[in-house]
Amino acid sequence: MRAQFWVFLLFLLLLDIFFQECIAARLVMTIRPESLVGPQGNTTFLDGTLWCVARPGASQAELQRALDWACGIGRVDCSVIERHGDCYEPDTIVSHASFAFNAYYQTNGNNRIACYFGGTATLTKINPSYGKCSYDVSKSEVSAARSQSEYKPRWLQLIYIGVLIIFCC
Repeated sequence: MRAQFWVFLLFLLLLDIFFQECIAARLVMTIRPESLVGPQGNTTFLDGTLWCVARPGASQAELQRALDWACGIGRVDCSVIERHGDCYEPDTIVSHASFAFNAYYQTNGNNRIACYFGGTATLTKINPSYGKCSYDVSKSEVSAARSQSEYKPRWLQLIYIGVLIIFCC
């Protein structure tokens, strides 16, 4: 009876792996590469394209903390808001935070949670781009963010393996 249980668990693990690979392969075959990037900003049928910018009235200290997080742990490429970058001018915390917030928002799902930053950010329908400073995130940045999100641990497989190890030993 115990051997049958282990065979059943192993079968479930292999079945889970098989279906995950089949689903991933089918998605790759049916989705054209250019459709993965889609339009810049968040496009919905009701709201149109949205950008994430610094909330008017947010304090300078709050904006600086949120900007530091976005450019650090948030992994936003902030080189364009550094000196000599296309979005450095105007050299204000509001301008720099708006760029970083929007870059994070566009590369992390275009949802309201990705545009919160401790209450210092808000969504707008007005494209904040100006001159050489484009708030549209490049295709390479979006694909890099997507490729990083694809490497999440497969928790179900880890549970199966853990159960097998516990009961085998």
